[in-house]
Amino acid sequence: MTQVSPLVSIIVPVYNAERYLRYCVDSILQQSYEHLEIILVDDGATDSSPMILDEYQRRDNRVRVIHQTNGGIAKAQNAGLDAAHGDYIAFADNDDILDRRNIELLLHALISTGADMSKARWRQFGVSQIEEVAMEAREGAAEPEHVSVFTNPLNAYQTVFCKSLRLIGDKLGHNTEARYFNEANWCRLYKRELWDGVRFPEGMYAQDVMVAGELYARMDKVADLNVNLYNWLQSAGSVTHQERSFGFYHDNFAAGAHNFRFCLEHGVLPMRSYYTMVGACTEETTSPDFNLPENQAQHETDKTELDQLLANLSRQHRFYCTITRRIRLLEKYVYDRKVKNMK
Repeated sequence: MTQVSPLVSIIVPVYNAERYLRYCVDSILQQSYEHLEIILVDDGATDSSPMILDEYQRRDNRVRVIHQTNGGIAKAQNAGLDAAHGDYIAFADNDDILDRRNIELLLHALISTGADMSKARWRQFGVSQIEEVAMEAREGAAEPEHVSVFTNPLNAYQTVFCKSLRLIGDKLGHNTEARYFNEANWCRLYKRELWDGVRFPEGMYAQDVMVAGELYARMDKVADLNVNLYNWLQSAGSVTHQERSFGFYHDNFAAGAHNFRFCLEHGVLPMRSYYTMVGACTEETTSPDFNLPENQAQHETDKTELDQLLANLSRQHRFYCTITRRIRLLEKYVYDRKVKNMK
């Protein structure tokens, strides 16, 4: 580690997380890298979460608690970004567990490679595993075997997302897995300036998808560490697993369409956004509130927009997008059966 210890701000949006909140915050307080600003944003929680956060603030002067009326995860993340003083920014979900060396290793990789963002691997776990995972996280990960650096992260985000194709790429010696990342903000460390002028759109789902294109286009280099540094709790009540409203699918369509246009403007084939858009537009019709007249009208508008956007693709590019979507759908079927049902 360098002699200078830059400040790292870790932002945690919190809403009704009393059951698992301590696991998350404890894993942050126990980080091997200690020069932290820990911003815990209470997004109008109605359980005991606000009191738990205040307790942590009294115990550790690195903790800062922000209480606000409920406005959703985007509002909470934005409040954290606005309050952050760190040279580097990290995020965590309020029920996940960070490896003890998460910030230490991510920061070292970012500084030593001159990257704009560093990322590591993560794993999913079920509630029954939480004590075991928390214990392993406290022990700390080993040094990564490889730190890979790649350029043009916007292109990697859009084109490297099918797990089976990543495995094939690795077998062929292309180190494809290192280039994979999604729009989630956790298990990353960002240079602070990447977020200048960038904030999450409030009042919508898929807020992280909406900013992904612009954020990744600002980066020249990304460093990947091939070691697990983050543990993602699979909770049956999470929005990702349970939300099925028309608004949820429409917001995902809107975010996918936004990134699709952004990628076309930057000469990047928007394969992931194709998958997101086509899937969300189709899934709108499966929502329980689809029969509302305003939702049916919005669906027709979305279908028209989808057709207009896809008309920008050549026949060859549309073929690539269609094939990768079918591969990803098969992978999602397996994922939903195995991972989302973790206990």
